[in-house]
Amino acid sequence: MPPLPAPATPLRIAVIGGGAIGGFVAALAHLTGHHVTLCVRTPLDRLVLETDGESIDAPVHIAVAPETAGPADWIFLATKAQDTAGACAWLRRLCHPGTVVVVLQNGIDHTERVAPYAPDGTEILPAVIYASVECTAPGRVRHYAGNVIHVPDGALAARLAGLLTGGRLTVVPVPDFTTTAWQKLLTNLAANPLTALLQQRMRIFNDPGMAALTRDILGEAAAVARAEGADVHDADIDRVLEMYAMVPPDGGSSMLYDRLAGRPMEHEHITGAVVRAGERHGIPTPLNGMLLTLLRAVDREIAARRNAGGQHTGT
Repeated sequence: MPPLPAPATPLRIAVIGGGAIGGFVAALAHLTGHHVTLCVRTPLDRLVLETDGESIDAPVHIAVAPETAGPADWIFLATKAQDTAGACAWLRRLCHPGTVVVVLQNGIDHTERVAPYAPDGTEILPAVIYASVECTAPGRVRHYAGNVIHVPDGALAARLAGLLTGGRLTVVPVPDFTTTAWQKLLTNLAANPLTALLQQRMRIFNDPGMAALTRDILGEAAAVARAEGADVHDADIDRVLEMYAMVPPDGGSSMLYDRLAGRPMEHEHITGAVVRAGERHGIPTPLNGMLLTLLRAVDREIAARRNAGGQHTGT
């Protein structure tokens, strides 16, 4: 699909983070005809998205340092949640009064996480994205499933939908974003830790025993979510299991990809969010607590190998 004709007044879009989600959003935003800059730490020769049997070559502008980028009207923050502080220089450079920062990160505290780093006059729009994507090489992203962004209902949601008109990203305004954020957390809560710890892909959830374990992990989180004010029930757990069954068997999770690449994992903002919220409300979360302990141990080993300059082998 070629890019659409440029809008009457093309806007400036910046995507901070050159990982799978960042590359995916940047490539599809390019199709809308707006000016797109992908902000990365390592130079890329090109950005290519493999989706639905086709290869989209997206000639977006690649910026590797904040001083090489200009102000943006819209920013999609697609770094890992634990890397938010590292995006501060980009936000300071790109934001101007009226800029909207769409926070495409995992977790449940999007606005609170980003607000300390956004200049005055910046509007922050928390978001959850449903997309199974993987970086197969620098600048090359493979899309497996999903293309929907959920944001709080209101004027910013309508503007975001207008911005992305003609592309392949669907914007869904939701009246209760607390519930939406917890529902999205449920989708990550088993797939991310279990694929990362086992170093296996989504086919593991075809096993009945693994499906039963997933239900128990999510059941703990649902109790915590309700205490946090989210309208989460058993039907939401059923939907997660159905979603796992729909993901291609060779699909993975962001936490798995990070472990395989020897990068820090996002467990503190996924599993850790459930454990900490459970502690606040006095709700036991033994399964999620066990997973968090194991993930922290793996992450320490990854950090030790990285600090020693050794090659991570995934063992």
